Amino acid sequence: MPARSAYSVPQRILHWLMAILIFFNLLFPDGMNAWRRLIRHGQTPTPADVASANIHAYAGIAILLLAIVRLGLRLVSDVPTPPDDQPAFLHYIASVTHFLLYALIFAMPLSGIAAYYFGIDTAAFVHGGPIKSLLWAVVVLHILGALVQHFYFRSDVLRRMTIG
Repeated sequence: MPARSAYSVPQRILHWLMAILIFFNLLFPDGMNAWRRLIRHGQTPTPADVASANIHAYAGIAILLLAIVRLGLRLVSDVPTPPDDQPAFLHYIASVTHFLLYALIFAMPLSGIAAYYFGIDTAAFVHGGPIKSLLWAVVVLHILGALVQHFYFRSDVLRRMTIG
């Protein structure tokens, strides 16, 4: 069976839908932060505060559910092989980056659920601190890697996840 040259349409849709939701939650955590601040200070959040926090929470839950579907699809579907004409260390960096992305994509919503729905303060700390910072770093590394692949190595790696 020949190797696939691009990700399947469902894989690409899941990738970009998750990317949008992840960026949304990383860039706009204000509603959740305001809700948490009110709760921490013993104040009662308004319905608007709760609704704003819920938007963040529901986007996180959607990310978790899509990640489960995406991981399942990855386990049963072929993925394109890495480019042959590049140094081995780049393949290693890509593998580590993807592993970290998957781990963080699961850790972030799970810690958020633990914090928001179960009131676990440690989960709130790691969710909004170390996990969030590491996720930003890995996302930036992932994007830079795709751009280096496209512009420096002139590979089709970026095309595989966009137009196929």
